Amino acid sequence: MGSESYWLDTAPAFTGAQLGDLPRQVDVAVVGGGFTGLSAARALAMRGASVVVLDAGRVVGEASGRNGGQCNTGVAQDYAGLHASLGAAKARDYYQAYESAVQTVVSLVDQEQIACDMVRNGKLKLAAKPMHYEGLARTCDLIRREVDADVELLDAGQARAEVNSAQFHGGLLQRNGVQMHIGRFGVGLAEAAARRGAMIYEHTLVNDWKAQAGGYQVNTGRGSLHAGQVLLASGACQHGGLGWYRRRIVPVGSFVIVTEVLPQALIDQLLPQHRAYVTSRMIGNYFRLTPDNRLLFGGRARFAMSNSVSDAKSGKVLQAAMLNMFPQLAQVKIDYCWGGLVDMTSDRLPRAGQHGGVFHSMGYSGHGVQMSVHMGQVMAQVMAGNAEANPWRELEWPAIPGHFGKPWFLPFVGAYYRFQDYLH
Repeated sequence: MGSESYWLDTAPAFTGAQLGDLPRQVDVAVVGGGFTGLSAARALAMRGASVVVLDAGRVVGEASGRNGGQCNTGVAQDYAGLHASLGAAKARDYYQAYESAVQTVVSLVDQEQIACDMVRNGKLKLAAKPMHYEGLARTCDLIRREVDADVELLDAGQARAEVNSAQFHGGLLQRNGVQMHIGRFGVGLAEAAARRGAMIYEHTLVNDWKAQAGGYQVNTGRGSLHAGQVLLASGACQHGGLGWYRRRIVPVGSFVIVTEVLPQALIDQLLPQHRAYVTSRMIGNYFRLTPDNRLLFGGRARFAMSNSVSDAKSGKVLQAAMLNMFPQLAQVKIDYCWGGLVDMTSDRLPRAGQHGGVFHSMGYSGHGVQMSVHMGQVMAQVMAGNAEANPWRELEWPAIPGHFGKPWFLPFVGAYYRFQDYLH
């Protein structure tokens, strides 16, 4: 069983990395070579800016290449809850931002002709309890009336026809969603950014940056450069001087297993519609088929950080959950098991804007595939002076009380969520 991300292990090598010295001066330095940074670098370069991307490891090597591959409409919060807490107008704006983000991904794949096995087949949120189905019914009615007519509530029988498991009591189908090979997409995005003129440096850790006349001195492990603007697109990375951001984001481990290639007859029996799926529990699961007919099955599994030991323990938890959902897979081998970090904000909404003059976009809270790509393009507009392009511009971002970067409270959060799943 491989401990590497399936997406990264089966993606082509990135050929556009810079191998020489850093440039002395650029218009923009982008910190982080994931989807946000690469999308922004491509858009900025297309506007004529000189851009350098600096990544501590390989491009798309962290969250962008280690996720579950879900790319769908839908805010991280329940829409009805968002509607109740922020009002109809904001809930609608944020929902539409995610709708736009899916289209941004589709348009970029088409414009750059990225070979990433893209298909459009939507997402089905599955009700794990009867009361969850009632909640999905209310949410479906609200979404259909206010923002998206192309959603559908499935009863238990219809859900069973989509997902051949006895666990579910219905589901909410949102059709605006795509699937793709995340690794191939990420490398293709990096190649596109390099082709458009961005200079991409892998294995270049950014230690810090200091304001100076006309911009910033950016200090890295391989030298320094001067940048007129800096975009922080690394999430709350565990390296470098990002203390202000770490106090506002909780990094939560998310874990994934991928099976061996499944026979077509078994796929037709279990998941005939080939959608992306997510369950309604607070500690739930997400799953989908890969382009080569494996089942990818993921979730929080354990409220712990990702490392080799933690990933292996979480893989066993996920395998047990998968077999409980699909006993038909009892003899199926697990080929991949890995983990990564999800950057969670306290309200599970992204944050983008400026702090201390430095631009940032992060905190996608488990919905980053589409929103990170979208926000990369948005931040290129913001950095050119169009602050109104940023859908998250009005959100405040206070520090999380008692949090100073190390998520010591994760076991307590996990216990609370498990208790809530038991109650509700």
